Amino acid sequence: MKNYFDLKGQVAIVTGCSGGLGVQMARALANQGCNIVPIARRMEKLEEVAAEIRKDFGVEVLPIRCDITETAMVEEVVDKTIQHFGRIDILINNAGTGAVAPAEDITDEQFENEINIDLTGSFKMARAVAKKAMIPAKYGRIVNIASMYGLVGNKIAPCSPYHAAKGGVVNLSRGLAAEWGKYGITVNTICPGYFWTPLTKDTLETDWFRDYAQGAIPQERYGNEGELDTATIFLASPASSYVTGVALPVDGGYTCV
Repeated sequence: MKNYFDLKGQVAIVTGCSGGLGVQMARALANQGCNIVPIARRMEKLEEVAAEIRKDFGVEVLPIRCDITETAMVEEVVDKTIQHFGRIDILINNAGTGAVAPAEDITDEQFENEINIDLTGSFKMARAVAKKAMIPAKYGRIVNIASMYGLVGNKIAPCSPYHAAKGGVVNLSRGLAAEWGKYGITVNTICPGYFWTPLTKDTLETDWFRDYAQGAIPQERYGNEGELDTATIFLASPASSYVTGVALPVDGGYTCV
């Protein structure tokens, strides 16, 4: 019997891996036997995540502190990972932020920060991983985490910088997929809908947002923990070898209506 999604011995860097969706996706990959390099800015949180993944799945975990807006730190993460494991098979670009305010009140700093983290940071990680590991190996899986808000606008939570950055991530993925396909590298985007995370919890728990979501989402609910796992595993695995440049919404149908 063939396990199409066996990742034993592979190595995945997961950014924004101190909590929320980043940890969920790292655990999903570890469940398939993948070794994990969790990165984020808070080392104490990374150490906790690393200890839990080692205990639960028995894979090797190498936590590294990194601010993905700092090019030197990004390069160091890639160098340390290659030195330790000798390979990087998977990159999950998950780190992000979100400025919520009417567009007319958004400051230059808010807009620039959003683009710098969500879009430029994702590019810096992809560039370093591809150049130093994936292109030489003629293999790689890059999964960029955008948002359904990277595909559409919205009327409930004004966040134009977030829309701009995540829309950029979607088309960055297409551009990189076109360039790096000849090296055996696939680049795809997952566009999550409303999921419970430490950043969204306060908004999602309000009655007014629940009412809005029930009308706007065909499945009439938020995403549950674990419902991104299979999309992540598929796009990160050898089984998705002929899938590249795709933006996959995991949003309960929000973007289909």
